[in-house]
Amino acid sequence: MTEAAELPEAPEEARAVFGEFFPEAVRYAELLADAGVKRGLIGPREVPRLWERHLLNCAVLSEVVPQGVTVCDVGSGAGLPGIPLALVRRDLKITLLEPLLRRTTFLQEAVELLGLDHVTVVRGRAEEVLGKLQPVHVVTARAVAPLDRLAGWGVPLLRPYGEMLALKGDTAEEELVSAKTALTKLGVVKTSVVQVGEGLVDPLSTVVRVEVGESPGGVRFAAKRAKAARVGRTRRRR
Repeated sequence: MTEAAELPEAPEEARAVFGEFFPEAVRYAELLADAGVKRGLIGPREVPRLWERHLLNCAVLSEVVPQGVTVCDVGSGAGLPGIPLALVRRDLKITLLEPLLRRTTFLQEAVELLGLDHVTVVRGRAEEVLGKLQPVHVVTARAVAPLDRLAGWGVPLLRPYGEMLALKGDTAEEELVSAKTALTKLGVVKTSVVQVGEGLVDPLSTVVRVEVGESPGGVRFAAKRAKAARVGRTRRRR
């Protein structure tokens, strides 16, 4: 059996990013390095680079998230980027959406341990919760799927004129080009690639920003949402 890697001490940049919630960030890093590895949520090889590659890389996403909005972190997994974002932005109302039970169990434990009262954990797939979850201003995601497929899950969860922020790597521009047709069908009106974390992470975190118009998800998903809303109203009247 391979000996578990040791979690390195938090870098100075972590104190700058997490501020007064730095102690909570350390607890979360320790949880990932211990229970996260034991339960198969992250690989043991990721432990030495948890701070730079994972926590800081995700936390700097806050630079492009508007104030006081609702956020849904799709395919949250071990809570990345949702939990680091929640630690630095108490003004947000965040839903961690994850289909696997062992992961949602971990997420709930982490949320309670860290005192994240503004975070809710929901078990389910994006397509299953459409019409059940209130549409959000921002959808976030990281390393979940290629952009066209990811947009198919995340964009329909948005409010009109909302945006999806996907943390991507060096292939961000290429993915945008190949996903152009799919994004247009989903009601996307504007796309861009931005880099965040100047002076805090190296390399910078790359974010694909996908903005929608008045019909998030396009015509097909508008019909689905309307049907789900009608069903919901019928159930409430009973």
